Parts: sequence; structure tokens; C-alpha cells
Amino acid sequence: MKVRILGASGGIGVGRYTTSILVNDAVLIDGGDGVGTLTLERMSDIRHLFVTHSHLDHLCHIPLLVDGLFERLSRSSESLMVYGLPETLQAIKDHVFNGTIWPDFGQLPNPQTPVLTYQEMAPGETIDVAGLKIEMVEVNHIVPAAAYLVEEEGRWFAFSGDTGPCSRFWERLNELEQLGLLVVEAAYPNEMAELAGLAKHYCPETLAVDLQTLVHDPDIYITHLKPGFEEEVCAQLDALMPGRRIHRLYGGEFFDV
Repeated sequence: MKVRILGASGGIGVGRYTTSILVNDAVLIDGGDGVGTLTLERMSDIRHLFVTHSHLDHLCHIPLLVDGLFERLSRSSESLMVYGLPETLQAIKDHVFNGTIWPDFGQLPNPQTPVLTYQEMAPGETIDVAGLKIEMVEVNHIVPAAAYLVEEEGRWFAFSGDTGPCSRFWERLNELEQLGLLVVEAAYPNEMAELAGLAKHYCPETLAVDLQTLVHDPDIYITHLKPGFEEEVCAQLDALMPGRRIHRLYGGEFFDV
């Protein structure tokens, strides 16, 4: 399984791109502005998009992605399939592809063969696409949100999406036979724990508590770091969890899981 981190920041700035992960060639997880680092040729291979939740930093480039693929998709009568929780998909329809913010590509070029289609998922459900098995796990964020577990030939990659403390996510990881790569969020340093709690994000102290329950020993990459706090958060995690292999995600990384 090839995993390419297109964007991993909790904000913007020079060299920072928001959340988007490409798995092999055809599957994208989240549509932050990291999508814009792909060539048009590479974008053209994407046919499945799994969205963790409805916040702008995770979906801001979905409209531009569909627009860029419109001619190719309409010419071949293909569609970009967007998966997510019902609440997430409804938010995208109501507030993005609504004919005002952006054209409703769920009806274009015609309602019979649109270039954008939606498929609801439920927590615990697994969908087989492009040779991958992708499972949704509900997590604990300020809006309905999901993590995704991706499996190919017995190898697993897990992405938490945005979440605060969430026992079910870690319980499900412990049920796997192995875990090759874990990408988990930690947005704020410990000094901002109150804000992290209100926004339902991890800080190092809360993430360390949950990481202690993980029976696997994968390389752990920290995502969604808020700009300006990246080094502080990672230093605090290293101090709290010296036995774990914890790394900062910058965006642009390639993994062979």
C-alpha cells in the first residue's frame, strides 16, 4: 500500500497544506488544500474520496478537484464517489455544492450521469474499493467525525482524522492483527489544553493517555498541528512517550505500508 501525505497541517502558511492523504492512486482521504500539490495527471486517477468530517480545512479543495476533473469524468461517464457520515455529506451538499458557493456537480453534466456522487457510510462499515478495504470508525470531534482504517493484503494504515480522546478508536486498533502506520492528530500544546478540550482535539497529555492503551508498536506520525506550535507539541509528546516512535508530519511524505 502506497500512502502519500499531501497535506498535514492544522492551518496555512508557507509550506503548510491542510489535510489530504492519497492511498495508492485512486483513493483520497480528505480534500484539504494539500490536493493542490498533485499534478493534474495524478488527480485524474482519483475516483474515491473519503471525508472524515465537514470542517473546511478537510474539504476546501473538493470543489476545485471536481472542477478540474469535470471534462475527463463527463467524457467517460465516470463519477468521483464521495464517502462519509450522512451528516458530513449533507453539509457538503447544503453548503458547498449548492449552486451558490459552487455548482452542484451532483447534477452535472446531467442528473443521470453526474461527475459527483455520494455514498453514506456508518461507523463499523467497511467498503471495498480499488483493491483496498476501508473501514469507518466514529471519533470524538465537535461535529460528527470519523477515522478510517485502510487494509491491503493484511497490512493496515490508520488515520484518526480530527478527534479528542476517543476510546473506541483505540479499542478498534487493538483488535487488528497488526498496524503498519498510524497517523493521529494533536493540535495544541499542553498549555492550551482547555482550548483543545473545547474544540475536541488532542493535546500531548490527552494523546499520551490514549496511546498508552495501544498494543501495537507502529511508527506514529502526528498531524493537524496548529501553525507555530508544531515543535512544542512534538517535544511534549517525546517527553511523555519516550518508548514510542513519534514523528512530526510535514506533508509530502511517502510511505510503503
